[in-house]
Order: sequence, then structure tokens, then C-alpha cells
Amino acid sequence: MARNIIIDTDPGQDDAVAILLALASPELNVLGITAVAGNVPLELTQKNARIICELAGFPGMLVFAGCDRPLNRPLVTAEHVHGKTGLDGPQMATPTMPLQDQHAVDWIIDTLRAAPENSITICALGPLSNIATAMQRAPDIKPAISEIVLMGGGFFEGGNITPTAEFNIYVDPHAADIVFKSGLPLTVMPLDVTHKALTNKARVDAFRALETIVGHMTAEWTDFFERFDKEKYGSKGAPLHDPTVIAYLIEPNLFSGRHINVEIETQSELTMGMTVADWWGVTDRAPNCTFMGGLDTDRFFKLITERLARLK
Repeated sequence: MARNIIIDTDPGQDDAVAILLALASPELNVLGITAVAGNVPLELTQKNARIICELAGFPGMLVFAGCDRPLNRPLVTAEHVHGKTGLDGPQMATPTMPLQDQHAVDWIIDTLRAAPENSITICALGPLSNIATAMQRAPDIKPAISEIVLMGGGFFEGGNITPTAEFNIYVDPHAADIVFKSGLPLTVMPLDVTHKALTNKARVDAFRALETIVGHMTAEWTDFFERFDKEKYGSKGAPLHDPTVIAYLIEPNLFSGRHINVEIETQSELTMGMTVADWWGVTDRAPNCTFMGGLDTDRFFKLITERLARLK
């Protein structure tokens, strides 16, 4: 039986690949996609989510616009990485499928309230503003959530937007703090894992060799996305951060990690948004998440390529 998921996202080229992977995978039933401000402002993230659904052949997917700013801080965006649209690279058509009228947070609350206990997985690919707002507004939704799997944070890899903070957590650290303190089962894909999910020429060529629109677009996105990280890290490719969330739901044995305590820094501007991970168990703080550290990279890219081949 397929796992019911909600994808909360701020697309982003790597978010796009994650959404395509989910839509191509029969193990997953995407109930809806909720957009949040992050990589680019909300007006673009909700548009990008619809572009991706149409590309995948899912024009009936429910897409909702959510929070246009973090809980307590001004919005920080990442056009320097993703381009001014968030999906720079290939030329993209304007989507024709509708944006739903309901606010994403209201839809999340209504959907979870109507769902059986432990029946829906939240896949968080961007800042956690929508998820935290829903929890604050309606604490009674928590029993319906079986797990939250999120891309965010870092420990051994440090940060990618500041020396200590990963972008998704940094954009809305107060929302992340709420989620990490929620008591819900939490699986985290930090930079320690995603920096092992590196593209290279052969992996991008494999996307292009699918000879489909989806394969061509994915190759174009990764070509564009790579330029920033190659220059920044001196690497041969770029990390595909967000698809790790979806890949974990399909093949969890691709990943290895530890059940540890992670706290979110919300006080110090120097380390704002840092995921303070007790990897070595040096505190008496109770574990609150599974923090991943290892990835079988070749199998990860094989999975993505195989699944994208199912989308024409």
C-alpha cells in the first residue's frame, strides 16, 4: 500500500527533482504540494511547483501557497544559487493548472484532522514555516503525522549560507525549533548526507540519455545548479539535496545515521539556525531525531534515473 505524503517545498532545481521522484514512485501517494517562501519568494515557489507537476504529467495535483515569510525574521532567499526564477536553466512554460484557493496551512490542518492516526508523512524540502505554523495553530493534528522527513541542517559539514547554518534552517530557525521540539518522529537529511549526493558528468548524462522532456529538463537544471557549487566547493558537481528526502521513503537502506538530540540555535546572530547535533552523545538531552550521515551515492542516482525514466 502506498504511503500518503504531503510535500512542503520551495522549488528550487533540487526540489524539482525530488518532486519528480515522488510523482514517479508508486510507493508514494502525494496528497498535495504546499509551497513556502525560501529559495525564491512564494509567488515563484507556488508557480514552480505547478510547472513541475505539469512537466511530470500531473496537472490535477493539488498545489497550495503557504507562508510568504518566516515566523519572526525577514525572508532570506537564494537566487544566487537557483537563479531569479528558482528554476533557471531550461526555458519553462507558464503553468496552466490552477493554484488552489485555500491557504496551505489551512489545507494541512484540514487534511491531518481528517486523517487516521499515523497515516501521513510530511516531506519538508524547504524552510519549515508552513509546518510549524500548522502545529502552532492546531496542535491536535500531530497524531495523524507518522513521520516528518526533512532536508536541513548540518554538523560535520557546517553550514552553506553561514559558517554554521544550512539554508533551510537558517531562513526560519524559529519554525525549525518548533518542529524539532514537536516530539514527532523526525528524520533529518543534513548537508552531511546531501554533500555526498553529488552530480557528475556521467550522472547528468544519464538523465539526458533518457531522451524524454523530463530527462532533458533534469539535466538542464542540474547543469545550471552545478555552476555555483563547483565554484564554491571546487567539486566536480553539485549536491542534489532534496531528493534524499524522497529516496529515503523509497529505499531507506541507502542511508545510515544515528538517533540523536538536535537543538536549533535561535538566539545568537553569529550561529543563528545552527543545528547543534549531539552526534557523540556528550549531553544528557534526549534524542529527538534520526540524523543521517551516510549515503550509497551510486544507488541513489540509479534510483533517481530509473524513476525519472517512467515520466515522459
